[in-house]
Amino acid sequence: MANEGIRLQKFMADSGMGSRREMDALVESGAVMVNGVVALPGTRVQENDLIQSGNRRLRVQAPEEVKLPRVLLYHKPEGEIVSRDDPEGRPSVFQKLPRLRGQRWIAIGRLDFNTSGLLVFTTSGELANQIAHPRFEVEREYAVRVLGELTEEQMVASTREIMLEDGPAWFERIEDRGGEGANHWYEVILREGRNREVRRMFEAIGFTVSRLMRVRFGIIALPPRLKRGQTIELDVTETTRVMQWAGLIKPPNPAGGAQKRRSPRPATRAK
Repeated sequence: MANEGIRLQKFMADSGMGSRREMDALVESGAVMVNGVVALPGTRVQENDLIQSGNRRLRVQAPEEVKLPRVLLYHKPEGEIVSRDDPEGRPSVFQKLPRLRGQRWIAIGRLDFNTSGLLVFTTSGELANQIAHPRFEVEREYAVRVLGELTEEQMVASTREIMLEDGPAWFERIEDRGGEGANHWYEVILREGRNREVRRMFEAIGFTVSRLMRVRFGIIALPPRLKRGQTIELDVTETTRVMQWAGLIKPPNPAGGAQKRRSPRPATRAK
């Protein structure tokens, strides 16, 4: 660790104590102590420093001793919210997750109450912030069942632009997966996660979504063996791959060449 240390709020967020914004507020409130002294917003910490907030105690380790964060996959059923507190008292996904000591699970993105499928959790605030940030443009893949069947023209148009109340949206890809009777299945991919976006996009072109399930988030796919309401934790190899994908660990480059990065998506889509 460099002599000047690391910013306290960043270390706390990276250690899974909460988001960077939450840690900023906690430090500003005077509720965090470093080595027995109340921390200030500009406080930096170094190896062996002791951080305490309420009943939480955290010792700063040297970089080579810092372990990979934990990454957990959860197959969310319909009828659960992605929140720890709900005035209506509805079931929460956090009630199904393994207990942690000195850390907490942070949801990377959300799914609405009536949507099922893949949710990703981590103990790393930095990983969560990196992947969830709009600039990262994570591919989200869904299986969608609608009432009715889109025409070829509607499918093509949906990859160009659909105007919503909060701005234009489009599918990166849409594929017909067949169906029987009034119901028809589609596979769609988009690179943003606005509230109820997939449902609203189909509604905008005259179709009602009767079932929506997320099957992939970036490089992480919903394991076929993972049943609804169950969790599975990524192993060291899988977690390392996720950290490399997020740009938080440098991937091996045996050839010695420069790593290529995907160009950002244009701000507007050609019609």
